[in-house]
Amino acid sequence: MTQATRRERGRAATDREIRQQARALLVNDGPQAVTLRAIARELGITAPALYRYYTSREDLVEHLRADVCADLAVELGNDLAPVPESDHLGQVLAICRGFRAWALAHPQEFTLVFASPSEPGVNCPAGPDGKDAAKDSFGRIFLTVAGRVLANGLLSTRPDVEVPAALVPDLERFRLDLLTTMAESGVDVPADLLGVDTAYAMLQFWVRLYGQVALEVFGQFPFPVTDAGPLFDSMLADLTREVGLH
Repeated sequence: MTQATRRERGRAATDREIRQQARALLVNDGPQAVTLRAIARELGITAPALYRYYTSREDLVEHLRADVCADLAVELGNDLAPVPESDHLGQVLAICRGFRAWALAHPQEFTLVFASPSEPGVNCPAGPDGKDAAKDSFGRIFLTVAGRVLANGLLSTRPDVEVPAALVPDLERFRLDLLTTMAESGVDVPADLLGVDTAYAMLQFWVRLYGQVALEVFGQFPFPVTDAGPLFDSMLADLTREVGLH
């Protein structure tokens, strides 16, 4: 083994230790506890030494986001594995319930990724295709399932719901991004099956799913709820029915 190779392996090992310690601080004390000074103290090194690996605390946090999303993607993939690809409703339910279960089991990670804004001006770590690694690993799971539903013509929209005109430009961009990401995931969706109205329905689906999960994670229901499971299942039944999945 060359000296350069040993040095690279040593650097990679230290990087893993840094991120493992950052994750431990996140889980135990929340996102605000993840600081370079705290990590350095736990690892027995100086804070300036961490700048050899990350340009700032924000840079480290963005890599931590990517790690969390990659782990979430693996868990959701495991939830989907027992469900046949042909069972489109079953796959949608599995991924939604899996997301809720993960969020409740990992409230600090949920807070970091889904309830904390990304730092402006910080470059997100890139995946193999050059895209934001966090969004790529997590988003592909959801969009692969959604793509299969769309490709089979199973997703319908409500004709009585009018898309707000002010949202159309954003929805057009969202629609194109969806088509591209689904194609990269191996699911080719005909463009005519994903119009602006369908993109709007998908956006509403996510907003309601995320909103209920966030309310439960943060304990923000307007009154005490002993068991939020039936409420979540009822909401899922409404959502899937509204988009034509039965």
